[in-house]
Formats: sequence, C-alpha cells, structure tokens
Amino acid sequence: MTQKTLKLYNSLSFFFSCDIFFLVIFMEQYNVRFKKKFGQNFLKRRAVVERIASTCPLAKNDLVIEVGPGGAILTQELAKRCGNVLAYEIDEDLKEELSRKLYEYDNVKVLFEDFLNSDISKDISQFSYENLYFISNVPYYITTPIMMKIVESNLNFQKVCMMVQKEVGERFSAKPGNREYSSISVFLSYFYDIKKEFLVSRREFVPVPNVDSVVISFTKKKELLPLKDKDLFFQLVRDSFQFKRKNIRNNLKKYNLDIVLSVLKKHGFDLTVRAEKLSVEIFVELANALVL
Repeated sequence: MTQKTLKLYNSLSFFFSCDIFFLVIFMEQYNVRFKKKFGQNFLKRRAVVERIASTCPLAKNDLVIEVGPGGAILTQELAKRCGNVLAYEIDEDLKEELSRKLYEYDNVKVLFEDFLNSDISKDISQFSYENLYFISNVPYYITTPIMMKIVESNLNFQKVCMMVQKEVGERFSAKPGNREYSSISVFLSYFYDIKKEFLVSRREFVPVPNVDSVVISFTKKKELLPLKDKDLFFQLVRDSFQFKRKNIRNNLKKYNLDIVLSVLKKHGFDLTVRAEKLSVEIFVELANALVL
C-alpha cells in the first residue's frame, strides 16, 4: 500500500468512525421489551419527530393529544412546543420508561388506558387551551378505529397529524378513480382537507417493521357540505363500497334506484358505475335525495 493510499484509507476510516459515532448519539435508545400485540415500533431519530411536530403550528397555549407515546421521543418534542400534551398509552409496562423520559416535562400527562375506550371530552376538560391538535405515531393495527373516533368525537381539532402505514395513508388520501379510493376516503374527505406530508422509511424504527410509513395531515374544512341525514350518508357510502367490484345497481339494491339514477345522470353516470368513481359531493347529493 502506497503512502498516498494509506493516508486516504486512514482519512476514510476516521470519517466513517465519526459518522457512526454521531449516528449513535442522535439515535434514541430504549430500555423496553417491544410488544408485537400493541404494534410497538419506536422512532429512532429526533430529526423525524421534529419534522412531524412541525406539521402543526403549535403554540404555548395549545393542547396536543397523542396516542401510543411509546418511548416518548415524539412526546418530548411536542412538550417543548405546546402548552400541554395528553398522551394515551395502553401498555402499563412502559410506565418506568415514560417516567424516566418525561421526568423534566411537567406539561405532559399520560393516561394508561385504551384510547378507543376513553372519554376524550371528559379527559381534556381539565385543561385550559386555545387550540386542540392530534399528533401521533399511531399503532398501525388500530389506525382506522382511531381516526373514526376522532371524527365521531365532534371535538374541534384544528389539525390532525399522524404517521400511518403507507398503504393506509394511500387509502385515507385517495381521490375518485384511484384504486385505493374507498368508504374511508369518502368519510374523511367530507370532514377534512387531506395532505400527505412526507414518507418515512421503515429503517427509521426499532424494531424495523415490514412496511414504510407516511405522515398524513387532516385539516378541518371551514364549511361542510349540508347533509339532511348524516347517518343515512354514512350508511349509503358503506353500502356503495360493500362489494368493491360490483356496480352501484348491485350494491344499492335496497335503495330507490330511480332516485339514485336521476342523481347519477346529472353527473354523467348511470347505475353501472362503481362507487370508486363517485366524489364525496355526489354521495352527499345522493344521500340528500334519498331522505324521505
């Protein structure tokens, strides 16, 4: 090995050793046993959680709800930016880890209970705040139930931001004509303007999951389309997508198909159309027309 080659080798060795050193410094360390049944995959890098927290314009008089704080890396970042964080954690074995990670944050309250069974309105009544946000790296196995609980809570969330499995994010944000477009796409687009913020590689987690993720945000619409019967609207949408490969005539047999056809014709469709082609505006119009 020549002197020049040796010098280059030593320089590269130093560079990579430094790179690994700094990588270890900025990687979050966890002293926990990860539980697959709770979908526990914790983020490792603070740069990622800083980017998640930045999706909402948090201020010191705001309240943030988080589900599944896990190792508290995101919780810590949120606590630095807002007035209070209310976190729900189902795994009581994480009490010691969360206590250790959050001991210096007096504006964080952790409830060790199932968020899906919680009374959110009652839980937040103890806080004084100006704006309410939901920001979370949610457990992937209950992503849709969590989102529906948020919708059905009727609470005035200024913005909802969550990290979800990439495929789920595609369904949440899908537009008419997209193969991922489904009933949940229609429900969410009725209430929110939806935006895919950025992708997150599976390598950003420990343990490494089998899928990549996406951070997706939901901003409440200032004005909702008028509905005569909200329950009918939700049921109509569910029925329309009941059998994805079947058309509206087959999926909506129990409805007045003459009324359905009259609405569809106004938008250039007939009863052979599939639900995936219809916008939320058309579904609202159908629901209102079917009210007796």
